[in-house]
Amino acid sequence: MTKNSILVTGAFGLVGSELVPALQKKYGQDKVIALARKTMADDFIGILDKGDVTDFARLEELIKQYQINTIYHLAGILSVGGEKNPQLAWDINMGGLKNVLDLAVKYKLKVFWPSSIAAFGPTTPTQNTPQHTVLEPSTMYGVNKVAGELLGQYYHLKYDVDFRSLRYPGLNAYKADPGDGTTEYAIHIFYAAIKDGHYVCPLKPNTRLPMMYMDDAINGSIQLMEAPAEKLTVRTSYNFSAISFTPAELVAAIQKIQPDFTVDYQPNHTQAIADSWPKTIDDGVARQDWGWQEKFDLEKMTKALYEGVKEKIKA
Repeated sequence: MTKNSILVTGAFGLVGSELVPALQKKYGQDKVIALARKTMADDFIGILDKGDVTDFARLEELIKQYQINTIYHLAGILSVGGEKNPQLAWDINMGGLKNVLDLAVKYKLKVFWPSSIAAFGPTTPTQNTPQHTVLEPSTMYGVNKVAGELLGQYYHLKYDVDFRSLRYPGLNAYKADPGDGTTEYAIHIFYAAIKDGHYVCPLKPNTRLPMMYMDDAINGSIQLMEAPAEKLTVRTSYNFSAISFTPAELVAAIQKIQPDFTVDYQPNHTQAIADSWPKTIDDGVARQDWGWQEKFDLEKMTKALYEGVKEKIKA
């Protein structure tokens, strides 16, 4: 194993499934180690290992074995899952991050960790939410994200850990199976459209949320990690945005491709979570500090997701 390798935890989740191949392409397959606890891709090509991020000894063993110098720490439980089991969400989301940060101190690692728009809450300004604002989330997932941002900043200030983070909006992709995040209705809807021609939406038609196509999220994450440290002014987590849309707007975009597609709106428990989040995000600091710029708008994203899900269903 060559030195200066990259470890990706949660390697087969929504983000990891596309980040790992992107890192392999950029740095080489022998430089990227995919770590998973249970979920693994049958067709994965590369270096794969098993481990639990709450197991400090196992993580340390992997860091020494593969001579890791960078960790993309993606493993965690999302918003809806966190409400189902708050204790488990705290143990994995915070315990795993604490382990990674402690190991970063010991082995001088660079760390990427995704925060989320879940860090915001009902008291946060909902329009053009600024970089520095009120963080009073009402979900366990949001609490984890705020605590994680502050913990990362603390380790940077106290121990000089090179901690970098993005507040991910709703991320839309098709390569991994959709999970139970609040914004993942925007992925489930494509499966329903193609399979059934009909979807029951768990949010109200006018519920606007910040979103992003996965290609943009992957490119932005790697771009942040490659940015010179002296250019970074935020060591909690950068606001990160591309597009914002409502279910009704997404439906209209899908209907341009599939005119007979229909939707019923039956809001469930996720509506309250969505209502506590911003509608649009001001990510001007990211654009200024390290040149962030998205490539996908709603129309381009819809076309990519529709074709991608269609091919996945056929396969």
